[in-house]
Amino acid sequence: MKAIKETHFGIARKIVANMTTESWETIPHSSFIYEPEVSKFLDVLKELNASGKFPTKITINTIMLKAFAEAFKAAPQLNAHINFNRKLVRGKVTQWDEVHAGMTWLLPNGEMMTINLHDIGNKSLVELTEHVADTSRKINNTNFTEVMFEVSFNDTIEKLKKGKIMKAIYRLVGAKTGKHKIKTLSGQAKKDYYSIPETDRLTPKDIKQGTVTISNVGPLIRGVNGRVALLSIIPPQVFVCCYGSVMKKPIVKQDENGNDIIVVGNELPIDLCFDHRAVDFGDVVPFIKRLEDIFQNPEQMYNW
Repeated sequence: MKAIKETHFGIARKIVANMTTESWETIPHSSFIYEPEVSKFLDVLKELNASGKFPTKITINTIMLKAFAEAFKAAPQLNAHINFNRKLVRGKVTQWDEVHAGMTWLLPNGEMMTINLHDIGNKSLVELTEHVADTSRKINNTNFTEVMFEVSFNDTIEKLKKGKIMKAIYRLVGAKTGKHKIKTLSGQAKKDYYSIPETDRLTPKDIKQGTVTISNVGPLIRGVNGRVALLSIIPPQVFVCCYGSVMKKPIVKQDENGNDIIVVGNELPIDLCFDHRAVDFGDVVPFIKRLEDIFQNPEQMYNW
């Protein structure tokens, strides 16, 4: 057998590998696949875009962010971080008053990156649409190797402050030596990049993880019947959700006489995954019920 290619981890793959390894080593994952019928929801979305109220088109991505933000208001226990010491069997869960959603984003180079969309719970639909559009603009001006190295370096310094000296040293050696060295900007290129105002590019606060994570794989698998079944909860978060692409499905409904009939519907698969140390399925139920209310009564989106 002959190897045809060897690729050393870049900074993005290093961060993903480290976080997901910690996730599956330490977190007891539990999940639920939710399959709502969203035909009326999609119809109202079209009406909103045709209304002329929004300077930027509302995408499925944006309207789902808003729907999730509303659902977190019904289930604030999911918008939380956990601190657990297994040796002492001591733990605490901290709920946050703002929803900072780590949203997976397809970058121009084809890589995936989690971007922190700040305080989505307190934004109107217009404000959220503008926020997403502005984030897309900043992405085009961002050197992700540079900003991710800043995040990693700051995290290493925090570990040093907490006495995790060897872990910090290993990280620095892994990032700055040999074939695995991360090549950051230097000289004039570095000066030019950092001369870009922070209002026009992403900074470490936009990359650092939020209070929850939301993933959208729909654009990657559009036209394919399938759903996500496993998600990595990013510690210390306790919840992550992911939705795919809308799929045409046979749906059982009742006609005007109360008889069951089969019609063509639109199903949106959503995977919800939670840390069983912090919450039980009963804590997830209000989140699901609020989403169900939105999908069944989408007229409320006119007031968003």
